[in-house]
Amino acid sequence: MREYVEDGTVTAFALWNPADLGYLAAYAAQALVTGEIAGDEGDTFDAGDLGSYEVGADGVVLLGDPYVFDADNIGDFDF
Repeated sequence: MREYVEDGTVTAFALWNPADLGYLAAYAAQALVTGEIAGDEGDTFDAGDLGSYEVGADGVVLLGDPYVFDADNIGDFDF
């Protein structure tokens, strides 16, 4: 999408920031492996710089709102 943002075809698009998503997944996995959480709804764990998260229904942990990429920030990402 970078090409289309840079040439003006697309003004913005939204994705979960892949770096943050991976960071959260690593903390969630660590919490499961160490027994800090069982993956049950309502379990909470610390995800470092991202803060505290709660396991939702069906063992789902949501990162939050997606990140909006646009011409002002697309160059900040190397993927």
